Amino acid sequence: MSDTEAEPSEQEVVEAAAEAAENVVFSHLDRSSVEDFDVVATFEDGTLEVDVYVNAPDESDELAEQAVDDAALAARAAVDDLFSGE
Repeated sequence: MSDTEAEPSEQEVVEAAAEAAENVVFSHLDRSSVEDFDVVATFEDGTLEVDVYVNAPDESDELAEQAVDDAALAARAAVDDLFSGE
């Protein structure tokens, strides 16, 4: 990002992170198997925190856990892309 470009707002960062996380969760898990899903993303003082919760009792614990881990990684990557101007 050049010096003349404004950095993304906190809201843009949070929205990009949450959207990326949601997309990854539902690329791993069928929507009908997810009973509860929540993404909490905060961006304060240049620090991104992402918490992803999935309750998918019809799926294996390993698959649900992998979906959550991948979602958090995707959220961070989306924010990195946002700051790099991609």
